[in-house]
Amino acid sequence: MVIDAKGMNYAELDRLVKTCPDRDVEIDNVLGQRYIAAGASGKHIVINGVPGNALGAYLNDCTIEVNGNGQDALGDTMNAGTVIIHGNCGDTTGYGMRDGKIFIRGYAGYRVGIHMKEYGSHVPKIVVGGTAGAYLGEYQAGGIIVVLGIGSEDRQCVGDFVATGMHGGKIYVRSRFVPDDLPPQVEAHPVTDKSELEPLVREFCSYFPYDADVLLSHEFFVLRPGTSKIYKTMYCNRTM
Repeated sequence: MVIDAKGMNYAELDRLVKTCPDRDVEIDNVLGQRYIAAGASGKHIVINGVPGNALGAYLNDCTIEVNGNGQDALGDTMNAGTVIIHGNCGDTTGYGMRDGKIFIRGYAGYRVGIHMKEYGSHVPKIVVGGTAGAYLGEYQAGGIIVVLGIGSEDRQCVGDFVATGMHGGKIYVRSRFVPDDLPPQVEAHPVTDKSELEPLVREFCSYFPYDADVLLSHEFFVLRPGTSKIYKTMYCNRTM
């Protein structure tokens, strides 16, 4: 099914997508309509244009491919599925993600992966091809974020205040420039074993025209919490 979204209200567009009996849906002339495919299941959606905020929020096992840029809150609280962005992405991408994968060819804005979490086999993943803005992985409790920094090899490719409040998960960064303002509970280590990283880089390169072997040959470092009790100074001991 092909939907022409020109001039269409966001609620009507989302209704058409969800009630369409076809698995494959293509949407043309998208311009700022928000909440597309929010909570949707079982579809492959191709979007031509620029969707509005909260694309794929609460997504359940759908594939969404955007031939354009994404806006803020993309993949908010995703439960499953894959989102592929052929352009850049706005702030709070993957906010509170619980599972699924987001692949962004270009750069991403502030607070990517904030409050990401994982449970058992449910491990959310975000791969950013370019740079990521400030507060990357803020309060991250689980999941994996990868920043490839393509085109920024000569400088730091993550913004200020990376991993602020991070207490779980990992952030992989393809760079030799480790941020000098890391919070005290976060450690940075060179990546010597790329077995966890490699499948994500190769999947990224299956969507976008990059060479996985070339990307993987570069230096990476990984950020992760150095302790499981980073808030222990806030704990209150009470004697009953």
